Amino acid sequence: MAIKVIAQRREVKLGKNPGMKFVMRPDLYIPIQEKKVFAEASTHSGISAGVIKAAWDAAGEVLRTWATEGHSIPLPGLGTMRFGVRSKAVEKLEDVKTNLITVRRIIFTPNVDLKDELKNTSIQITCLDEEGNVLKRVTSGDSGEVEDNEGSENGQNGQNQGENGQSSQGGQSQQATGYALTINKSGTGSASVTHNGNAVASGSSLSEDAEVEISITPAEGKVPTASVNGSSIELTEDGGVYSGSFAMPGQASSLVINTGTADGGDGLTND
Repeated sequence: MAIKVIAQRREVKLGKNPGMKFVMRPDLYIPIQEKKVFAEASTHSGISAGVIKAAWDAAGEVLRTWATEGHSIPLPGLGTMRFGVRSKAVEKLEDVKTNLITVRRIIFTPNVDLKDELKNTSIQITCLDEEGNVLKRVTSGDSGEVEDNEGSENGQNGQNQGENGQSSQGGQSQQATGYALTINKSGTGSASVTHNGNAVASGSSLSEDAEVEISITPAEGKVPTASVNGSSIELTEDGGVYSGSFAMPGQASSLVINTGTADGGDGLTND
């Protein structure tokens, strides 16, 4: 087994060093249907898929209830999950208000076994030119280090709080110094925005030159578009899914994604 990554040469127009560069993005995986998960679990356990689904649904209800009560919930074999918020820090008591909260978060902390599994999985990189032609394939020789989301944030707390007043609660973590990225999505399709494999919410703070990945599944028969600060982002299509990326500018920025509308409306939403 291996994790598949694409490195495609394209023109990077934003960031400190624009020009032609090979930009990496995860290769797109086909989503697995829920019923296939239950069927596979049934094969491994000898328990009927219907019983597994009923137990899974019941566990999900318990997880949602306990998480919203402020608990850190164990996910057997995977890690723990909890809810949290990302917020601004203020000096004065009278300035503490709910509008300081910029985004609500779902925080997943993998267990040691899952992190070891990722660490020991090879990464296969397919290098493409601007037209999508394969130039070469290589197997990554990286150290296999797995990012500790909470630990990396915690380690920067003292340095960053005074610089940009951004903190992340639901632990003692804090977001690194950076620039706010506002995300506006429109259309009847779907889109995701990620950085280092983690979902990016509107209002998140990202460091300059941070690589932001976009994946769009447009409305049927529609072609999506994306731009940041008015500059178009090149999107490539693979199996009906469009993907692209950009380097975070050194300023507060606006990402606009149109997933394609079926009725001519703009369907503007903020995520």
